[in-house]
Amino acid sequence: MKYIIKLYFETEGIVDKPDVIGAIFGQTENLFGEEFDLRELQDKGRLGRIVVEMETKGGKTKGTIEIPSNLDRIETALIASMVESVEKIGPYPAKFELKEIQDIRAEKLKKIIDRAKEILTNWSKEKTLDIKEVLNEISSAVKTGEITEFGPEKLPAGPDVLTDPNLIIVEGRADIINLLRYGYRNTVAVEGASGRIPQSVIDLSKQKNTVIAFLDGDHGGDLILKELLNANVKIDYVARAPQGREVEELTGKEIAKALSNMVPISQYLKKQQETPQVIVKTPEETVTVIQPPKEVEIQIPPSALEEIKKLPGTLEGIMFDENWNPVEKVQVRDIIPKLEAMSENKVAYIVFDGVITQRLLELAASKKVKLLVGVRIGGINKSLDNVKILTMSDILTS
Repeated sequence: MKYIIKLYFETEGIVDKPDVIGAIFGQTENLFGEEFDLRELQDKGRLGRIVVEMETKGGKTKGTIEIPSNLDRIETALIASMVESVEKIGPYPAKFELKEIQDIRAEKLKKIIDRAKEILTNWSKEKTLDIKEVLNEISSAVKTGEITEFGPEKLPAGPDVLTDPNLIIVEGRADIINLLRYGYRNTVAVEGASGRIPQSVIDLSKQKNTVIAFLDGDHGGDLILKELLNANVKIDYVARAPQGREVEELTGKEIAKALSNMVPISQYLKKQQETPQVIVKTPEETVTVIQPPKEVEIQIPPSALEEIKKLPGTLEGIMFDENWNPVEKVQVRDIIPKLEAMSENKVAYIVFDGVITQRLLELAASKKVKLLVGVRIGGINKSLDNVKILTMSDILTS
């Protein structure tokens, strides 16, 4: 949580804590739509549990309220103002007044700065080490020293996998290392699942208060989640890396954002069921990829698939027409200028050994391209309905 909203209240009668909380929920409901419904925000982890402390004296009740918030400053201020607007508790008139909004991060930063001064003072008294030696030692300890083994399968895990009341499940060892780098220690990896989730992970999940499946933003992540659910692993929330990205390559800020945007499993599955699919068929198998807005079936003939299999590692791409006949084979760096020079509808599919960018996506849409397939998907901030985007692993999954 980033902030704590602290309020004072008093009312002209004797009430209990549930009466106070009920008044807050009831009298703020639908003031600013579902987006700022307090129950909904709590379910999503954006607001914490409301804490009420109070006392009754002389037939009146007064006390304090604390509401932890993970919203931004503007949204937190709005929540505080909404609660201040509550006018009654039960049948009695009431008054709510904001005392302060405590910035938890500022308090934490102050402690960190004070501690850093102490560390620096002590350090200067000791023998100064070579800075490269210090950095290498710290990096080595974080990356490998804290990794433990969990269960009879000796699965990679963080050092707090057994003691922390919550659990983050990821795919592989590299994900564990990256999460450790940014302080996430309550982790375990299923090592690709391989069609079977270890029994030790199933048992561990049922012992935890909250279990988060934190998965790659590709088709492989979909498969791991399916394996977890089929094995009856207790999953409370699902967090995903950005589309086309992997957990092991995320920065600290990207990890924090992905986890703050985690979705309750029931809500996630409902959304998946409501989302239409793109179905890509190859001569070897059928790969199902979730991607709105309508169901499209794309059949890749054997001759085209063989050429596609040769692309990884070449930094080349192939432009195909409507019937999957090659129009032109190009270097990745030349795809945009080549496509700019072409007329509409000349190219229907583009498969290349590179990153799909927002610029390429918008250009493809203007040229009536139906499908872009790249090694991974870059910073796409706006999807376009008439162009489907997939990764190479989506169509070449063995």
